[in-house]
Amino acid sequence: MLILLMAWSLATLACSAEPAPRRVPDTMAQRVLPCTVCHGPEGRASNAGYFPRIAGKPASYLYNQLINFREGRRTHAAMTHLVDYLSDAYLREMAEHFAALDLPYPAAQTQNAHPLVLSQGQSLVLHGDAQRRIPACVACHGAAMTGIAPAVPGLLGLPRDYVVAQLGAWQTGKRHATAPDCMGQIATQLTVGEISAVATWLSAQPLPAQPRALPARTTDWPLECGSGAQ
Repeated sequence: MLILLMAWSLATLACSAEPAPRRVPDTMAQRVLPCTVCHGPEGRASNAGYFPRIAGKPASYLYNQLINFREGRRTHAAMTHLVDYLSDAYLREMAEHFAALDLPYPAAQTQNAHPLVLSQGQSLVLHGDAQRRIPACVACHGAAMTGIAPAVPGLLGLPRDYVVAQLGAWQTGKRHATAPDCMGQIATQLTVGEISAVATWLSAQPLPAQPRALPARTTDWPLECGSGAQ
């Protein structure tokens, strides 16, 4: 009987004791978990969705985009809600966190696209259109299309629909960058078919063995861009 009473007393004490407080680590990785809901674990995204990969993108590019969302040059309700009340310094910390992540890329998204579409997209990406003063994508985003530090992003590893949507947003004036808006100038000269072809070709390319952005360039850019490519 005594043993039963002791057991009952211990069980009662265990049940009445307050649970130990749950401790959440105060790290940037913990703080940016809301970002991973859309952009995938650690911001690496996938090759099947709409949302872009942010892991490994140049820090200044990511910072500029966070500022653009906060100041209305880019529109997305969830992004605006997340960054509306964050300071420049905190947005810079977030950008540097994701930029420092060196993670594997998924396989190329687009498979078995029509050869004529791929050819048209490849021509615009690699050579542009001199008659219409459209520079090649590689002229700003790097020969390997992995971006140029500190502020020009890579274009490989992005979902096709995302590329289409962003070029379309520039074309219709729904997306802006700090003036002079070089991408806005380029996008307005592209046809719907050309935008589709460029996005298709980009999303069909595998990433090179070294997918990081190239060092900052010292040569002239084909266009003056307010967001960092100057």
